[in-house]
Amino acid sequence: MTLIYFVLIFGIIVLAHEFGHYLLAKRGGIHVVEFAIGMGPKLCGFHKNGTDYVIRLLPIGGACMFEGEDGLNEAEDGPSENSFNSAPVWTRISSVVAGPVFNFILAFILALVLVGFDGTDRPVIQGIIEGYPAEEAGIRAGDEIISMNGEKIYVSREILLNTYLNGGDPMTLEYRRDGQVYETTIIPRYDEESGRFLIGFNGYSEYVKADGLNLFSYSYYEVRYSLKSTIKSLMMLVQGKASTKDLSGPVGIAQLIGDVAEESAPYGVKVLVMSLCNIALLLSVNLGVLNLLPLPALDGGRLVFLLIEAVRGKPIPPDKEGMVHFAGLVALMALMVFVLYNDLVRLFS
Repeated sequence: MTLIYFVLIFGIIVLAHEFGHYLLAKRGGIHVVEFAIGMGPKLCGFHKNGTDYVIRLLPIGGACMFEGEDGLNEAEDGPSENSFNSAPVWTRISSVVAGPVFNFILAFILALVLVGFDGTDRPVIQGIIEGYPAEEAGIRAGDEIISMNGEKIYVSREILLNTYLNGGDPMTLEYRRDGQVYETTIIPRYDEESGRFLIGFNGYSEYVKADGLNLFSYSYYEVRYSLKSTIKSLMMLVQGKASTKDLSGPVGIAQLIGDVAEESAPYGVKVLVMSLCNIALLLSVNLGVLNLLPLPALDGGRLVFLLIEAVRGKPIPPDKEGMVHFAGLVALMALMVFVLYNDLVRLFS
């Protein structure tokens, strides 16, 4: 069942990503040579209107290959008027950026489902732990946290995220009580039992049933939270505050999906589906963000070359760009091997 859930979730996320590339390329008159879901050997497929539609063996990726991209898949008699490099630069930019954008759109659709069925959680304090900084600062049960260190707070999980990332540094809190907004500065205290810094909130979530226009606003907040946590995690990795051992690949993600499914299944089909939708939402945002990083072989790396072309008015030679992306692909493969090793170590330990 873990494998089935993994294939379904990854398949939907990759399909959305590649369909974004495909749709904008087709609208711009770019010839799509192959639209593939999965990697590795071909399982099945068909050919229609000059495009091969393929499902491949390994459900960990996909591809939307354009004619002439990186100097590959060109017609025998040379580049045609429908090749990637023959299209206007802004058409190519839209085709490249559409993949990540469609991942964010998918995340928002999943958020609509989650919030529509399960509601959401407002950051309202339920209780205060005696002797901790929150009590000393005068915060009470019923106060609504509206910002932490200047960052707006919309869902309660952001409190945990911000507290974890803040560590023991002073933290400025804004909260609302009886319609009035107050501000205070708190220095979190390290708790030996939990092994992390605490403010002293004993519960900080209030259930809200979202309906009407609130459904759309709270769905946006869900996507915003996933986007925020993804970006902050990447920043921690770059700054050395997180270890490369914390990285997970397909095996680690499959293990997470299996654990969540096992814990959710006893509570019924609805809880199981909502839990898997929540994972899919986070993974879709992750894929969108990672693909926009300005690294070779990723959509963000291709976008850098296209923006340079838009500024200077002429393209960088495709063969040179292709060499850069190939080097990036080799580095990406090496990273995948490292991440796979991490996943296997965690799995068997």
